Amino acid sequence: MSCPPYNSGLRGGRHRASGHGHLPTVGILAALAALAAAACSSGTSAMPGQDRWPGDEWPTSTPEDEGLDPDSIAALVADIDAGRYGLIDHFLLIRNGHVVADHSWDHSGRYRELLVRQADTVEHQYNYDHPAWHPYFGDTDLHTLQSVTKSVMSVAFGIAIDGGHIPGVEAAAWPYLEAYGPDLAEPRRAAATIEDFLTMRSGMDWAVPGQTYADSTHPTVELEASDTWIRYAVSRPVGTDPGTRFDYNDGVSVLIGKILREATGERMDRWAEEHLFGPIGIEEYYWKTTPDGEADTEGGLYLTAHDLARVGYLMLRGGEWDGRRIVSEEWVRASTSPVISDIAPDNGRADTGYGYQWWVPVHEGGRATIFAGNGYGGQFLHVVPEYDLISVFNGWTLHQRAEMSSWTALQQRILPAVER
Repeated sequence: MSCPPYNSGLRGGRHRASGHGHLPTVGILAALAALAAAACSSGTSAMPGQDRWPGDEWPTSTPEDEGLDPDSIAALVADIDAGRYGLIDHFLLIRNGHVVADHSWDHSGRYRELLVRQADTVEHQYNYDHPAWHPYFGDTDLHTLQSVTKSVMSVAFGIAIDGGHIPGVEAAAWPYLEAYGPDLAEPRRAAATIEDFLTMRSGMDWAVPGQTYADSTHPTVELEASDTWIRYAVSRPVGTDPGTRFDYNDGVSVLIGKILREATGERMDRWAEEHLFGPIGIEEYYWKTTPDGEADTEGGLYLTAHDLARVGYLMLRGGEWDGRRIVSEEWVRASTSPVISDIAPDNGRADTGYGYQWWVPVHEGGRATIFAGNGYGGQFLHVVPEYDLISVFNGWTLHQRAEMSSWTALQQRILPAVER
């Protein structure tokens, strides 16, 4: 499932997953500008050549030592304790390559209580109320990422382009899906590029405005109930000229995963394990497999909070990991740039931008000030390059509205904590 645009201690009784990773299938602009100038003048940001790289574990430090106001971070944690942010499972904050805040909460009893209340006890990977699958995968620390999956997938896709398996983002998208019967002579399909898919400007019809996942006719709900995901997505009409309008579409992300498999011969989870996860130290993950045998690239990935932060750190460091090039700097820049500067340009207000399956909520001069992965239920990976800062929030708030959001936490607690 997708996510709409910006809207302590170890977990008891949990253990790390065993095996080789994939288990069964294994005014803010002004404030930012002021803080950036202050950070540069104070020298609190990490400088080139001073990067810290996690080994098996992240190095740790204190907020004070990394130039953060500890009281502001403590106030955020207190608000999470009080439930103001909904059901947060894990909050992780990294600055200058060091973990400076790492808090988790065990809501397992609450999730089981909600399951009973919803009266939906079917143990299925797309029953989002069932605690065997959500928010953690079984008795592990692997947390559902939902649509943050799309952002991670984008990194793996970029590696395939870097390697020459796909000629580039201007390549036509639909010919990779020819086996599923799209009309390649249809002008709108013929015109669609891979970049149009990556930026959610495919032209495909998906949800109607205002339609939610509570509606059983929502295309994402129908997709997840289908036995043939690729065929379902391919069958959707292309009602808009590609490249002209942002239209958030889970099916397009499914098709991007299939394009990678057609181009490389590897399913997305296997490709990512070899070319992305392994090289940056991610050993354990779970990735849902669809009934037609593909990796669920719209929302099926599970990682620990610490390993999700590795993906953010790779992007923060321009695609390099401890002296090794993982994905090109050009791909990182393009992915996290506001290719779409405003996803809803006609509503009279400034909205988030969007890159290659990455949200760009704050940008200036065509460059991201903050880029993010967002996922259903409260999954957020925020990367703030100017401050060498990464925040991860994992939660599972489905049936109630939280008083505050993780985006609010970044704006009102974390960024102001950067010492001037």
